[in-house]
This record gives sequence, C-alpha cells and structure tokens, in this order.
Amino acid sequence: MNKALPLALMCVVLQVHAQKIIPLYPGAAPGSENWDWQEQQFKVDSNIYVIDVSRPSLIAYAPAKPNGTALIIAPGGAFHALALDVEATPIAQQLKEKGVTVFILKYRLVHDDPAFPENALMKIMARGDMKKLDSLYSRIIPLAMQDGLTAVKYVRDHANEYHLNTDKVGLMGFSSGGTVAMSVVYNATDETRPNFVAPIYAYEGGVIGSAVPAAKTPIFVAAASDDEFGFTPDNVQLYLKWQEAKQPSELHVYEKGGHGFGMRKQGLPVDTWFERFEDWLAMQGYLPK
Repeated sequence: MNKALPLALMCVVLQVHAQKIIPLYPGAAPGSENWDWQEQQFKVDSNIYVIDVSRPSLIAYAPAKPNGTALIIAPGGAFHALALDVEATPIAQQLKEKGVTVFILKYRLVHDDPAFPENALMKIMARGDMKKLDSLYSRIIPLAMQDGLTAVKYVRDHANEYHLNTDKVGLMGFSSGGTVAMSVVYNATDETRPNFVAPIYAYEGGVIGSAVPAAKTPIFVAAASDDEFGFTPDNVQLYLKWQEAKQPSELHVYEKGGHGFGMRKQGLPVDTWFERFEDWLAMQGYLPK
C-alpha cells in the first residue's frame, strides 16, 4: 500500500469539512470589548457544542452551484452554548447540496465565571432559579441580537461574492437562537431585516420587540406539544400574530418531540419537520420545486 495514500485521504477529508470562518467584527465586538475568554468546544453524545463565544463569527457553507438563497442559522443552547451538531451543521450540509448558501451564526454567550460557580447553567436549572437565568440572559440578548443584525448585513453586503439574491436572505433560530432571530426581525432596518424567518421552538420570553414588520416576511414555526420548557403556546401565538398581520405563515406542532429535537432522529413524526421546512422554502420560491 502506498504510504502517502492515508495522508492524501486525510487531506481530502479535511478539505471537505473545512468551512470558511468569518469574524463579524474587525476587532472586539462592540459592547463586550473587555471579554478576554476564549471560545471552546466540547462533545456530548458525539455532538459538538460551543461555549464562551466572545468573538462572534459566521461559518460559511457555500455550494458549488448557488441558487441565490442564503440562510443564517442561529443554534440554541440557553445562551450558554451552541448546539452545532443538533441544530445547525446537518442543516447546513443538506441545504448546501440543494444550492442554498448557509451561514451558521456563533453569537455571544453567557460566560460561566469560575468565581461564581453557583451561576453555572446546570446549577441554576437544578435550583429552578428562573429569575437568575433571566438576569443573565438580559445582559446577553441585546448583544446576541446585534450579532444577528450584523450577520444579515454581512450576507447582503457580500451577496456578489457568494452569488446571492439580496431579496432571498433568511434567518432560522432554535430555542435561544429563536430569541435572537425574532429580536432581529423586530429591530431590523431594511438593510438588516431577513426576507423570511424560521423560529423553531423559540424562547419568546426573551425576545426584544414585538411589532410584525410591514414588509413581507414569511414565517415558518415548528415546536412539540411536550416541550419540557412550555415554549409551545408562545410559538403558536407567534404564528397567530403573523396570521393577524396577514403575513405568510406556516405552523407545525407535533404531539411528541420534546424541546431541542433539532435534527435528532427519535422515530417520531417530528423527525420530518425539516422536510416540511424544505417544502415551505420551495413554495416560497427559495428552493427549486
């Protein structure tokens, strides 16, 4: 066997999985200039999670034959982590194969200060101290929203580079990422507003703003009735608000699936939510039928 072959194969694999990393700001992100911790990754059940994001960025998945549509994905993780492999990477890979240019947004997160171990996410959840959790979120959500707005602007500003249609830029968010997505929609200018939005079991309690855009902004909402955190009624109300505003809207509520189903396969109807999302994209003209 050629000894060079394994190395060559390894290089091919690295090239296939290597994606362009795009810093959202030229230096320290505005509002968190004194953050000195470094982004880290860890695995749970073979799934990659990211914590301690202090320098927000985009991970670009550029297809060989772009169809003009862009989707920015904000994964969730209670503003303490980003569930890349559950709520972002597999979606990016699948849509890339269909010509969609995907950008995974790594927005700013709560940093677990070792000087205050009682503020670690798992300890707060174990105590059921939602007031403490909300106090930590309240400082982060405006920064994460700014990262989302900056991400939409980046994609539009670089539309020619990625062969994109500036009228086909979407934003999808899961759980806390849904908080980011809807805050962006409510606070955007024409330059930073996504053309369509997909909140998936979004945490509506932390969203900044509430006014449905006057500009056409189709929405796709998905959740499960047995969501452990009780987010589903708020997601249904979000759909109804879009309906009342006579905005294009689609809602999928599954009986079972829990919170954070993402791209997990559970042997349940909720497993097909992403296929329904692709159907919706095609109906809206963002994917070929």
